Amino acid sequence: MSIVAYVPQTFPRRWLPADAPLTTWGQIEPWYRRLLDRPIDSARALEDWLFDVGELNGAVGQEGVRRYIAMTCQTDDPEREAAYLAFVREIEPKLKPIQNEIRAKYLDSPHRAELPRDRYHVFDRAQANRRALFREANIPRETELAELEQHYQKIIGAMTVTFRGEERTPAQMAPFLEENDRSVRQTAWELVAERRLAERDTLDALFDRMLALRVAIAREAGFPDFVAYAFRSRERFDYGVQETIDFHRAIERVVVPLANQLQEERRRALGVETLRPWDLAVDPLGRPPLRPFRDVEQLAEGVEAIFASVDPDLGGQFAFMRSHGLLDLFNRKGKAPGGYQTTLEDDRLPFIFMNAVGLDSDVRTLLHEGGHAFHALASRGEPLAAYRESPIEFCEVASMAMELLGARDLERFYDDQDASRSYRQLLEGIVQILPWIATVDAFQHWIYAHPDQSRDDRRQAWSALLDRFGGIVDWSGSEEARAHSWHRQLHIFLYPFYYIEYGIAQLGALQVWHRALTDRSGAVAAYRRALSLGGARPLPELFAAADIRFDFHERTLAPLMDALRAELAKIGP
Repeated sequence: MSIVAYVPQTFPRRWLPADAPLTTWGQIEPWYRRLLDRPIDSARALEDWLFDVGELNGAVGQEGVRRYIAMTCQTDDPEREAAYLAFVREIEPKLKPIQNEIRAKYLDSPHRAELPRDRYHVFDRAQANRRALFREANIPRETELAELEQHYQKIIGAMTVTFRGEERTPAQMAPFLEENDRSVRQTAWELVAERRLAERDTLDALFDRMLALRVAIAREAGFPDFVAYAFRSRERFDYGVQETIDFHRAIERVVVPLANQLQEERRRALGVETLRPWDLAVDPLGRPPLRPFRDVEQLAEGVEAIFASVDPDLGGQFAFMRSHGLLDLFNRKGKAPGGYQTTLEDDRLPFIFMNAVGLDSDVRTLLHEGGHAFHALASRGEPLAAYRESPIEFCEVASMAMELLGARDLERFYDDQDASRSYRQLLEGIVQILPWIATVDAFQHWIYAHPDQSRDDRRQAWSALLDRFGGIVDWSGSEEARAHSWHRQLHIFLYPFYYIEYGIAQLGALQVWHRALTDRSGAVAAYRRALSLGGARPLPELFAAADIRFDFHERTLAPLMDALRAELAKIGP
């Protein structure tokens, strides 16, 4: 498999000295003061000033990102925790008001009108929105929220169970849910469920405090509720609350019936009376679980080969990340949950974090986060720092499309039969995840529309949504675990209202995949062209650059579900 060597362009600082220390507020503040005091007498001077602002923001941001990476890689290390919390408590609260002054200096400059409108429209829209939302009184609330969010990660990172004489994390228990012995699956599932339930009061109390803070932030900013505030703060300029509710309904009408059909086929294939929560990951035909790799190097090498098969340039980019320590892939005790890609903004380089334990889904997770990394690399040459980031709805197209583009190049992990099994699991997973996305998003709409809710109200609302979207799974005897199953969705705690983006992006990714079935090179070329735009264009235009539609209604969803149904029939069981 050919790989094009990647030699990244370097972007030396043009204004901020390369050796400027930026670890304390006393070191950081004077640089912002210099920017605030600098006279601006022309459009060219304003643009140069913006580039310097971006340079400083990137350098300071990278200091915070490095501390976050270190903390999430080992949440039980007191020194890492202290360093991260010091940034949250001592730097971020002071950074926010001065950055708002910077924003005001730009927005109020008489030379802003001389900048090219088409070039700066997206940037101006975002800056004006952020100024409108900023309230100094909210800074202490935001700081407390950041601390509570870190505490959530620490709680989850510390969770372990004892199984077969070994202490294991919940992620390390996941392989046992793929065992053909149903009693093993049930025991593994129940152990993790009981461990999570042991923290239910702690997590509910944590969320109660988060909810109160978020409602207070919204009201301070002049909004009637946190729903309206969240849509503004997430810069959803191209769709609104009603469109997301329509998306929930489209998923209910178009996707839930197919998801239920697939679950019923699984139940019949397993030969069980009812489908239980521990029956969802096992192979329904009794074949051995897919075990694609033994160690982290095998995972990284195999995924690198997949990227190279999609595009040799991408293979080279991932090889560069491997050789430069930009990956932390394996699960271990004390590591924060989940997976993410973040960007070291000063270096303009991506970093990938995940919790691999040897599952088929780990390959897809690394493909997913690799898509994010390629997005960051594709736009790193953009001089305006804000445009090196894209709206989340398109960021997730980058990652989800890469899962699908790489799904048929699994020879480093599987023979042909198991490769087809893996591909089928991916497609079935998409069908199953869309109702879950609707559930999580609708739950958050309910939560923030009912700020005076009790914990029992919350459980009932969640259970009602599972009745609506949750399929045919039988939770008899595990009702308490079902009612609290939202606790495992970290987005609800850490990133309120950041979840529907996955559904919107999945429709974009499926459109890329659908084209790639007959024109892979064209689909990949359009995909890469769109990534290179970063966030310089409005969301619908980013979708259009990838030759896909920004539309998440039934008229787009139904044909894609038909295509998935046809592809699943072609693959076979």
